[in-house]
Amino acid sequence: MSSSIVPVQVRDSSAGLSWPPVSRAAPQPDKLQKNNVNKKKKLVEELVLDHVFGYRGFDCRNNLHYLNDGADIIFHTAAAAMVQSLTTGTQSFYLEHTDDILCLTVNQHPKYKNVIATGQIGTTPCIHVWDAMSKQTLSILRCSHAKGIGYVNFSATGKLLLSVGVEPEHTITVWRWQEGAKVTSKGGHADRIFVVEFRPDSDSQFVSVGIKHIKFWTLAGGSLMYKKGVIGAVEDARMQTMLSVAFGANNLTFTGAINGDVYVWREHFLVRVVAKAHTGPVFTMYTTLRDGLIVTGGKERPTKEGGAVKLWDQEMKRCRAFQLETGQTVECVRSVCRGKGKILVGTKDGEIIEVGEKNAASNILINGHMQGEIWGLAAHPSKDVFISASDDGTIRIWDLADKKLLNKVSLGHAAKCAGYSPDGEMVSIGMRNGEFIVLLVNSLKVWGKKRDRSAAIQDVRFSPDNRLLAVGSVENTVDFYDLTLGPALNRIGYCRDIPSFVIQMDFSADSKYIQVSTGAYKRQVHEVPTGKMVMEQTVIDRVTWATWTSILGEEVLGIWPRNADKADVNCACVSHAGLNVVSGDDFGLVKLFDFPCSEKFAKHKRYFGHSAHVTNIRFSYDDKYVISTGGDDCSVFVWKCL
Repeated sequence: MSSSIVPVQVRDSSAGLSWPPVSRAAPQPDKLQKNNVNKKKKLVEELVLDHVFGYRGFDCRNNLHYLNDGADIIFHTAAAAMVQSLTTGTQSFYLEHTDDILCLTVNQHPKYKNVIATGQIGTTPCIHVWDAMSKQTLSILRCSHAKGIGYVNFSATGKLLLSVGVEPEHTITVWRWQEGAKVTSKGGHADRIFVVEFRPDSDSQFVSVGIKHIKFWTLAGGSLMYKKGVIGAVEDARMQTMLSVAFGANNLTFTGAINGDVYVWREHFLVRVVAKAHTGPVFTMYTTLRDGLIVTGGKERPTKEGGAVKLWDQEMKRCRAFQLETGQTVECVRSVCRGKGKILVGTKDGEIIEVGEKNAASNILINGHMQGEIWGLAAHPSKDVFISASDDGTIRIWDLADKKLLNKVSLGHAAKCAGYSPDGEMVSIGMRNGEFIVLLVNSLKVWGKKRDRSAAIQDVRFSPDNRLLAVGSVENTVDFYDLTLGPALNRIGYCRDIPSFVIQMDFSADSKYIQVSTGAYKRQVHEVPTGKMVMEQTVIDRVTWATWTSILGEEVLGIWPRNADKADVNCACVSHAGLNVVSGDDFGLVKLFDFPCSEKFAKHKRYFGHSAHVTNIRFSYDDKYVISTGGDDCSVFVWKCL
């Protein structure tokens, strides 16, 4: 069967090499074959970022805002800042940062409408000030903060910008951002500072809060002075770790404490304590001078009365609580913002929710994985759907066309890999504890599960004839399970002589062979289901592969950059047309190459947005999209193929 396919010539004929193309010539359901018949094989020339599933709530705060009178929202994840229209759901992106964005703020002065400041992590971090609508960079402020910028905030006139570093001194810096000039800076506190904010009517007074401290600062004559918060004789009050700040009239300041209390200050003196404003830490507070109402967000077990978001009067004496309806037993809110009759809420678990102030109806705008690397990724064989599997213990099924979450299941263990059956009716998930499960896609009910290994499952693959499931693990094994005998999942063979842990696997189009990439950086071909290693290169050269996700092999030699460490390239995928290969690496880059890619250091196009390592990458069934997943950034990026 495979020997009848004419080899495709490599573009550089001087290399004198030719390789069989990747073929989808596997036995597939009629529907799929008819859909794929006579399709013009199209080379992908360009990738354009189309949508990002993710929001950095796990360690950031106050990083979510309304724009344009509530028509749009702005937030960030990885190294990307997103502006999303609430009417169309479409996103646009600011992609000029070179590492994780840690903080984001919006200039509230009408003269500087839609002016954004974002700060990033890194040894030489910088703050970008930019226009949210045009995405034009207005100023880049290069900081002395040695590890990253933890928080940014504009002054009342919009002309000054505050920043605080995450280095041990927690330096506070005041900038004239339009000139790119530093006004002054000073060590903020020996312990971490969480928030530093100007009073909403001032260019000279601001407050910083953090671990066991609060300071009231004044900018005078180019220097910074502060007064420590004085507890005084207020009953049952002691200095807490303060996590959030809001301001009221008559020089009032409100700070949210780690124990759930809110402290009320006049000037730098404590006047009273709102005990147990939340049952857990008060992570975020928001107020405007417009009506003085205060929104708080914290950690709370939801009850009938509401949960982790509350709206208070100007003096924090009366409040109303809101139901978020996330389905979580404990809700943890990291960011709140108030618009016209709506409250925008960002959770620790990567969700963005809009709550109506009057009717209290909640609407989830953004779904993302919780904290945990995403390694599992699979595209549906015949629909605009894909599945992601994460260390957060969930698998999620996403709609590419409508850009939404279709379903999610909590598995109770970190999930490391995923694979669809050729008919798209089943999906297999491999877990960190060595177990793998097979789910029915329509109901997400467990069809079968097995645990023959005690270490992580690295890859799962259904054979193109839908008879076998291959399961590769960290234990240097590939096991074959018979699907035709039902949910018992009988193991009928395994691969011998695998020198290291399994990275990726691909079946041949006729289901007779499997190629295995290993941690020894060797690609091996084995017979199925005996597991016997194929030694004859002539046999290997004649194999037509149903898919190609291997990072190893002469066909993909060119995806490895110069001076590459062996661990630098994590993932690859060849398009269904067999004309392109995409890769993801440890530097946050997605790269697009022509395929075959057998020339060293091949020409390519590179795309940035992920921050640290890109863990997995796939083409959608019709090559219209590329999906990539992130490690530390816990995010899924969808790229349009042009």
